[in-house]
Amino acid sequence: MTDLGYFAHETAVIDTHCTIGKDTKIWHFSHIMTQCTIGEKCNIGQNVVVSPQVVLGNNVKVQNNVSIYTGVTCEDDVFLGPSMVFTNVINPRSAINRRGEYATTVVKKGASIGANATIVCGNDIGEYAFIGAGAVVTKTVPAYALVVGNPARQIGWVGEYGHKLRFGGNNKAVCQESGQTYLLKNNTVKRIT
Repeated sequence: MTDLGYFAHETAVIDTHCTIGKDTKIWHFSHIMTQCTIGEKCNIGQNVVVSPQVVLGNNVKVQNNVSIYTGVTCEDDVFLGPSMVFTNVINPRSAINRRGEYATTVVKKGASIGANATIVCGNDIGEYAFIGAGAVVTKTVPAYALVVGNPARQIGWVGEYGHKLRFGGNNKAVCQESGQTYLLKNNTVKRIT
């Protein structure tokens, strides 16, 4: 750790005017660009780019080779799998400057995004949602949803511990690991205990 309270590998590049929380680790060849906000206890893997004005909450895990572009906010406890990517412009063109047209994407608390997934900008990811490896997300994902494929489609629900939920006749499911109980009502999942 530095006297600033976070660790940065000697090959990492950290631009000016960034806020980096206590006990965060930034690894080899990563670039943290100006005006980023990174919370406490985050882990930024190798070869990661965090573009200007990105906001990462506390305990965000960013695996190797991830690009997080301007317009993205990740809340606390988000997991970003290896080589996943966010976009920030719907119709990019090399010859046309669209810097003023960045769309926003919010990844809510506890969500996980699998390896090599792509999140098309403007599509928020709900709390504790689970995006499967290689999925291409082209629409907003509800809280606790399990989505896979290209384009991504919902195939079920997961609990806060990441296990698939199986709802019975009473529209309730219990997580096999945590014992937490969930209610499915009007195509929305809510934790009740």
